[in-house]
Amino acid sequence: MIFGFGIAGFWFTLFVISFLRDRRVLRNGIYLVLTLFFAGIGTIFALESVNETAARWLVVVVLVLIPVTVFVLAVALIANGVVMLRREGRRPANLLSLAAGVGIFGFVLVSALLLQTGSPFLGAVRDAIGGVLGYVSFLFVCFLAYAFVYARIRFFRRPDFIVVLGSGLRGRRVPPLLASRLDKAQQVWQQERDKGRTPLLITSGGQGPGEDVPEAVAMADYLIDHGVPAEAVLREDRSTSTFENLTFSDTIMSARNPAYRCLIVTNNFHALRAAFTARKAKVNGQVLGSPTARYFWPNATIREFVAVLVDHKLANGIIIGLILISSFARLF
Repeated sequence: MIFGFGIAGFWFTLFVISFLRDRRVLRNGIYLVLTLFFAGIGTIFALESVNETAARWLVVVVLVLIPVTVFVLAVALIANGVVMLRREGRRPANLLSLAAGVGIFGFVLVSALLLQTGSPFLGAVRDAIGGVLGYVSFLFVCFLAYAFVYARIRFFRRPDFIVVLGSGLRGRRVPPLLASRLDKAQQVWQQERDKGRTPLLITSGGQGPGEDVPEAVAMADYLIDHGVPAEAVLREDRSTSTFENLTFSDTIMSARNPAYRCLIVTNNFHALRAAFTARKAKVNGQVLGSPTARYFWPNATIREFVAVLVDHKLANGIIIGLILISSFARLF
């Protein structure tokens, strides 16, 4: 009991220290998940000291729930993938949840077949795949857990600017995904105005393929059409990525107020990665997420997680390389 709660306390201490230093780092999620894991072990030991049978049943329930949860998750991902294909089209980016669900079943099937062969080499292949998937799955759980926590953190009080990140137009029309961001930004802006403050809104986004105007222009027009005074909206119309959104917006904000504080508005599935990017771009701001259609969220979240993995490709590449080396080392 003391062992489990003691280690949980260690990881929780690291979480609090890291969180207070900067909310916008993935290691906070790792510390959080390790805290919960060891707190769970401590709970089992504590229960065992009171009722051994109950503790054993709790362990059995957890062990049963793991494969059941994996099965349900795989089915849900495949179902979501089908919905995405029907509603959003067959672009590669819309296939992620379907691919993840099929991949889970595929891994279980391949593992079962490799287990039957008795071949040392195929066994090493199985271990390598399992190790890499285990590592990636752990990071994904950390990402989800911290995204849940980050979304519930109160943002900066009294922001000087509210930056709205662009996400694509249809011609010059603002689609529902982007409208959600703009509506959320206007809601926060109005709340600040009601308290006697005067933050400025910055619409951020350049002109991409299939867009008749820069995103920033259409976004600003949307806000003005919905009651925001034109003088309260600034436009950043050169960016082509989230990093550029934030970098170019930082230039605008710094020119007006070098000691600015800002709030960045995007969709909820994108909020945590946008926070990581804001830190990288040295923007003094936190991120607020706006609602997203439920069917869109799983696929988009997987895409965001993959992007985070790529952003840390060196560290992840080294760890995955070590997993592969350890899996095949026994063959020599």
